[in-house]
Amino acid sequence: MNWFNRIRKGIRSLIHRGMPENLWVKCERCHQALFRKQVEQGYGICPNCGAHFRIDHREYLKVLVDEGTFEEIGAGVQSVDSLRFRDRITYTERLRETQKKMGMEAAVCVGVARIDGRAVGVGIHEIGFIGGSLGSAEGERLCRLIVRCTQDRLPLILVCRSGGARMQEGALALMQMAKVSARLARFAQGGVPYLTVLIDPTTAGVSASYAMLGDVQIAEPNALVGFTGERVTGSSVTPEEQEALRLAQRAEHVLEHGFVDMVVSRDEMKQTLSHLLSLLCDGRRKE
Repeated sequence: MNWFNRIRKGIRSLIHRGMPENLWVKCERCHQALFRKQVEQGYGICPNCGAHFRIDHREYLKVLVDEGTFEEIGAGVQSVDSLRFRDRITYTERLRETQKKMGMEAAVCVGVARIDGRAVGVGIHEIGFIGGSLGSAEGERLCRLIVRCTQDRLPLILVCRSGGARMQEGALALMQMAKVSARLARFAQGGVPYLTVLIDPTTAGVSASYAMLGDVQIAEPNALVGFTGERVTGSSVTPEEQEALRLAQRAEHVLEHGFVDMVVSRDEMKQTLSHLLSLLCDGRRKE
């Protein structure tokens, strides 16, 4: 029996039997094949070139906060299809599918936790939930967190990554930018620090509002931080202009022009936040 007939009769399935799937992942920057477990253990950072992979909000919370300290707020708050929006499917169907896939009911997860023992309020976008977009549920969750931090005088940290306001909710989504910003203005009157962490991508309505209102704004290396992404500009600009726009909206270039305060690698983010909170909180108490 030749090899082709043997493969047809099932030898190929025997070769792959018991082989785990998704063992390897390819880095988009250096194009190296990487052992997935090694990348996960390294905070989602490529060991060859330092590129930061996108990780889900649960994994990111493990990076930032003390283990077992996160307590979620407003988990039941979710959007409704007030506009009866429909594209390929209805917005109601899209929400239902995404909620089932992601295991959460909105694109923002908020709660209280501890960083090196210090109590903080934390909010984070999930990019896998309709692009981490800002809708009425996300705005309400953020506001509930800000109110909690205002009442308990907790430092506030928002990890921002979003494609902007959610088009399926129209003006209801757009008003969340003003709603959250107004709550932050009240929060600022208490003199407690508000820190933002901008990770890839932070764009559109989120970058035009609360993402850029932090007392200290930190970006991850090479993160897209800007207002209009490449897919929005599309063919309306020349290839040279498109490339210039792409480079102009990367974290390092944004840092050079003063729109963020520092660029920090993910594996040093918790330590950096803890140090900043010590300076901003303990220093004010001594005064």
